[in-house]
Amino acid sequence: MAKEIERKFLVEGESWRALAEGKLYRQGYLNSVKERTVRVRTVGQKGYLTIKGITVGATRVEYEYEIPVGECNAMLDDLAEKPIIEKKRYAVAFGGLTWEIDEFFGENAGLIVAEVELSSEEQAFEKPSWTGKEVTGDPRYFNSNLIAHPYSAWK
Repeated sequence: MAKEIERKFLVEGESWRALAEGKLYRQGYLNSVKERTVRVRTVGQKGYLTIKGITVGATRVEYEYEIPVGECNAMLDDLAEKPIIEKKRYAVAFGGLTWEIDEFFGENAGLIVAEVELSSEEQAFEKPSWTGKEVTGDPRYFNSNLIAHPYSAWK
């Protein structure tokens, strides 16, 4: 069983932009209940199907498979819950780890978060200067929740 252990932080300022070029992601959910999410995603000319379990602390089970990009686009257009999440992802090396910064567009424009994947919940790590408040445990920031409650609608 694959496990994903990650911490998530809001991003502050613009200094991170000079550290990497981003890749465009389009993703949607075929099922977004918290106990099991099923996501389809395009990254460039590749498609992926991902199944994730419920998050406990900073950990959850995760399975990901590459699928034909044409089929992935069809699922995004015809089956996925709307709105589709569109974002640019930047991979930034810092402190021996890779930080993934997601800059959201569309109904989630203005939201920028950084995630770091760890080998255990207890793993010590250094936070870059551009990270702000930790939002790991806040379900509003789960991509699957940004469909029903987009960032633009938050008060």
